[in-house]
Amino acid sequence: MKQFPTIFLLAGFLTVLVACRKDYEAVPLEKVTIEYVFDKDDSLGTYANKFLNTVYSKLPGGYNRVGGDLLDAASDDAISGFTGTTSVSKLATGAYTSFETIAEETPWNSAYSAIRAASIFVSNINISPVKDKLPNGNSVRYAWKAEARFIRALFYFELLKRYGGVPLMGDEVRELGDDVQVPRSSFEECVQYIVGECDAIKDSLRPNPVVAPELNSHRATRGAALALKAKVLLYAASPLFNGENIDAGNPLTGYTGYNKERWKLAADAARALIDEKTFALLPNFKDIFITQNNSEVIFFRQGGNTTDIESTNGPVGFAQVARGRTNPTQELIDAFPTDAGLPVTDPASGYDPNAPYAHRDPRLTMSIIYNGARWLNTEIQTYEGGQHRPGGAEPGTKTGYYMRKFMGNFENATQYSNTSHDWILLRYTEVLLNFAEAENEYNGPTGEVYQVLKDLRARAGITPGDNGLYGLRPGLSQDEMRQQIRNERRIELAFEEHRFWDIRRWKIAQQVYGQPLHGMSIIRNGGDLSYTVAEVFKPVFSAPKMYLYPIPYDEVVKNDNMRQNPGW
Repeated sequence: MKQFPTIFLLAGFLTVLVACRKDYEAVPLEKVTIEYVFDKDDSLGTYANKFLNTVYSKLPGGYNRVGGDLLDAASDDAISGFTGTTSVSKLATGAYTSFETIAEETPWNSAYSAIRAASIFVSNINISPVKDKLPNGNSVRYAWKAEARFIRALFYFELLKRYGGVPLMGDEVRELGDDVQVPRSSFEECVQYIVGECDAIKDSLRPNPVVAPELNSHRATRGAALALKAKVLLYAASPLFNGENIDAGNPLTGYTGYNKERWKLAADAARALIDEKTFALLPNFKDIFITQNNSEVIFFRQGGNTTDIESTNGPVGFAQVARGRTNPTQELIDAFPTDAGLPVTDPASGYDPNAPYAHRDPRLTMSIIYNGARWLNTEIQTYEGGQHRPGGAEPGTKTGYYMRKFMGNFENATQYSNTSHDWILLRYTEVLLNFAEAENEYNGPTGEVYQVLKDLRARAGITPGDNGLYGLRPGLSQDEMRQQIRNERRIELAFEEHRFWDIRRWKIAQQVYGQPLHGMSIIRNGGDLSYTVAEVFKPVFSAPKMYLYPIPYDEVVKNDNMRQNPGW
């Protein structure tokens, strides 16, 4: 991995520093050093805080970040509406190698750059004599240090889920000329490191939740550390890494044997945050993504008040131009149950194939724009030749659907207006689902597991039914509950960069990608509509190698101790 001298790393912070240069000391930009940023005479830690903010700015975003598309458009939940070859289509067809990587999904260098910046902060913040306290009495300086460690741990997780075990650098900041022949640590060592960091910092972080209008509402909190720990342990307990290692006996690609107790560790970690009762489900599902600092958001990358998400992903065919970039698949639409909570394949569900969007889980309408849905004061027309699926030079949606989630309340508006678009990295619903999955795998479908699904379905607006189970059948087996939990994750967390990773950690990607993806072709004949499911895309998955990404070729060439992942 490339290493840079301090002066070049600090160059990235000069724009911030020059805008607020110290009154008592004019320092030429080329002379900015560690001693300038972490000043022993700066009792407020002004420049150290600005340095930390630049570390925060390195956090991954999610909105259309992969060549203009959401990562979910490389899963079975969506495809790109773009007419040419896209980064997500390459991901979904395995059109990448260790030589020809997909830049937006090869975060090796960017992640280690962020890790290095965080380590610089961790190693030097004690120089700054910051004496301020948080409202809970914790030292601000220790909280800042804990935040940098949290961000570092988060980036290690971003690497872990893509590559397996990676080099762990600790607090050491290497310079040019230092030994950089660092081998990959084992998968287990990486998990232990991230979990250990979360445990070490949780009591130094700000209490949660941090709510607006406090300026530091975007900061990592105790809840973020607990949520990250639970997420890492869930991944570690999952089949891909726990029992179904793609290279049996290779400690870099997972554990070398199965251990059921890993599920208990994951369940206990999620329960620890749930029991603190500092977060809660928001009553309205839509509001989670457009209401800043609400009770469900644990950690996020700050966005802005813009119309970017709407103009990129909204339906074509309006005077206010949109690009319709994210096209949900029929597979995702079919995953939403009816409003009775029953699968559309269940004869008792009430599903009508001639009115396929009627009486469905309300999250369908809050996540997907379909034919007949309301948008920009118009009834959407995605039938063939309709206003919002015109064909020809402006093809509109390839599947008959557009993404609705994350967008403002524009059903009855005539044009888009600025809306908050923070990218949520950790939210409470995920913690609940993480708990339900791990608990079911360890103890089976307990009452606690049922309660999580009931709470989510109740919030969504599904009817409780005569038995109060919101469409769930009493006495489900562990495998039946597993399928219910997986489907609940799919529809609740759609487009949030979970499905792509879930089908990998569950080790079902070969099965999922082995089937073509579909959309809905709708023909209008007078006032009648006929619906036909049509194939729109054929993904490709080469197992087992595609369960992990290849280490970039340049990293293997320049580091004699770097081992490539199997098959690459």
